[in-house]
Amino acid sequence: MVKLRYLLDTNALAEPVKAQLNARFMARLAENRDSCAIASVTWHEALYGMARLAPGARQKALSHYLHDVVAATLPILPYDDAAAVWHANVRAERERVGRPLAFADGQIAAIAQVHGLVVVTANVSDFSGLDGIVVENWAES
Repeated sequence: MVKLRYLLDTNALAEPVKAQLNARFMARLAENRDSCAIASVTWHEALYGMARLAPGARQKALSHYLHDVVAATLPILPYDDAAAVWHANVRAERERVGRPLAFADGQIAAIAQVHGLVVVTANVSDFSGLDGIVVENWAES
């Protein structure tokens, strides 16, 4: 059994279905696929994005990717009580210092922190300043 190491953010999860693939990102994903997971929050964002599409070929292709590729191969980690505690404390502290954190990003960071995972995202700044959160941008590394 391979140990989980990475938590893919929503934009990382979407990279394999983009019209123009980032070769660096795709190589890193192929290299690390067995050690990747997604957060339940990311799963929600992906499903919500698909549900908003008009019925047709794009929605069907995205549904296939999400259900037959993502859900079949990547663990989906829950936002549980430990994540909620961490998130509540970080969220309150960030608000106290005038640096609020987007709610979904806070949930994703909390899941990463609880499981000791590196967040993989193109939106590195969304997770900056969060103690204990390591972030990698595979599109640029």
